[in-house]
Amino acid sequence: MGVIVDTNVFIEAERRRGAVDLNQWKDRGSVFLSVITVSELLVGVHRANTPERKSRRAEFVEAILTAIPILKVDEEVAREHANLFAGLASRGQMIGAHDLWIAATAITHNHALLTANTAEFLHVEGLEVLQFA
Repeated sequence: MGVIVDTNVFIEAERRRGAVDLNQWKDRGSVFLSVITVSELLVGVHRANTPERKSRRAEFVEAILTAIPILKVDEEVAREHANLFAGLASRGQMIGAHDLWIAATAITHNHALLTANTAEFLHVEGLEVLQFA
């Protein structure tokens, strides 16, 4: 078991201009990123509104991508995604498209999800959600 870190954890750290301290979750195993989080972080780089912010974000994101292993979307994750999608849709509890892929990745790999957005992810059955403050 390990922990997948949601995009919003890094966004909060970048806003505070600080590092993300993941030490309090080290007893849960290794830390990972979903490839979806990689895309979301890189979108933030591309959408920066000044060259200085773009440079700062790019440096921040590249440091994360160098330090944390990335879990890709494969057929097993796609099958879990479809299962989650169908269940959430039938209950009228859909979550964001990207969040659903991140949740499917976490469940497939038997990892908890560390997020600052627990309200949305708590709808996903079988997903262990950890609150980032």
